[in-house]
Amino acid sequence: MKLLALPAFADNYIWMLHDGRQALVVDPGESAPVEQALDAQGLRLTAILVTHHHGDHVGGVDRLRQRLQGPVFGPAREAIPTPFTPLSDGDAAEWQGLRFEVIDVPGHTAGHIAYFLPAHDDGAAPILFCGDTLFSGGCGRLFEGTPAQMHRSLSRLAALPGDTRVCCAHEYTLSNLKFARAVEPHNADLLDYTARCESMRADGRATLPSSIAQERRINPFMRCAQPEVAAAAATHGARPDDEVDVLAALRHWKNNF
Repeated sequence: MKLLALPAFADNYIWMLHDGRQALVVDPGESAPVEQALDAQGLRLTAILVTHHHGDHVGGVDRLRQRLQGPVFGPAREAIPTPFTPLSDGDAAEWQGLRFEVIDVPGHTAGHIAYFLPAHDDGAAPILFCGDTLFSGGCGRLFEGTPAQMHRSLSRLAALPGDTRVCCAHEYTLSNLKFARAVEPHNADLLDYTARCESMRADGRATLPSSIAQERRINPFMRCAQPEVAAAAATHGARPDDEVDVLAALRHWKNNF
């Protein structure tokens, strides 16, 4: 299976997984990048995965139905363009012999879900399609959910295997890492990762996918228990011994950074 990041809008990625004949796409906010990729590689679109209801994630779904030869999967608790197969925590989306496990990850939106594909027969590392919940170096804004929900969601994702490829939906990495350095200026892993990502972007390459292991090392929203992160959040009003309060303070700080 080949994994591709199709650029869309100003900074979105529509993820595509294909076997040379059939393709699956994730969060097609617009149809044109998907149609171009299908035509260029002679692929049939046979499934769509949706993580949440925002327009830059679902805006292309209806047009793509003209070419779709399979299901649209989406979160059961959100308004996704119908018809679609509603999924909740513990369910699975099956495609081409692959089983994507569904994880409820509320916070950015109330019913946001993520799709986790464990390591499978071709030996490739696991894949996480996490929409706008987890970004490299950051997390989504809390439009509908609470800090407690986002903390629990990120904790669940942090527990996935370290080699899991993190396929988030936006190229926000450099902006997120600038904030992360304000939180943890002495984090050597963060400084090294920033230099690598800056080089990638200078060459016109995507910084994604990241990995769960990488995010555990550098993402302040996954490091709320770390003393330096908690201390930094405390300067913005957090109780340093309360991880949820630390995350809430970090999110508010980032919103105004």
